[in-house]
Amino acid sequence: MMSTVRITEAAQGYLAELLGKQDSPGMGIRIFVTQPGTPYAESCLAYCRPGEEKPDDEALALKDFTVWVDATSQPFLEEAEVDYAADRMGGQLTIRAPNAKVPMISEDSPLPERVNYYLQTEINPGLADHGGQVSLVEIVEDGIAVLRFGGGCQGCSMVDATLKEGVEKTLLARVPELKGVRDMTDHSQRDNAYL
Repeated sequence: MMSTVRITEAAQGYLAELLGKQDSPGMGIRIFVTQPGTPYAESCLAYCRPGEEKPDDEALALKDFTVWVDATSQPFLEEAEVDYAADRMGGQLTIRAPNAKVPMISEDSPLPERVNYYLQTEINPGLADHGGQVSLVEIVEDGIAVLRFGGGCQGCSMVDATLKEGVEKTLLARVPELKGVRDMTDHSQRDNAYL
């Protein structure tokens, strides 16, 4: 899939200048979206030394450097634009990605993608109030989602109730193929527990 990320001349000039200050020949830029398809999506640029790009990244060869577009982020970067505007303070690099927060799942999406989507958009925002989050480890043959709690959830005395009453109920309602959830977190670690 060819990327439609547009990098303006001004942004290319600014990025080329930044790359020129790095002591690493052949360094490029990598563009990606964190938590794509959720209200928390963030479009990001990072330096990318030769060999740091991922095998499925798409290479955009520009005049002075290469931009590597993260494969998972590509649909969320459709119509994205990277621009640079000079001002009295130096200038500002902006990434406008109108599709970054748009959910890219459907009934036909693979089961793990749909489970991850609801974890990111509905479950983790509530857990974040307590400094916690939950992530999908795998889905085992019998339709059980194996989850790992982190942050304030790890070691919390209420994690069983959260798992059954909150996480499992929400996931089973949204993803009918699931039969249940299982927690594989080591809750003996209580350093960050929300108590």
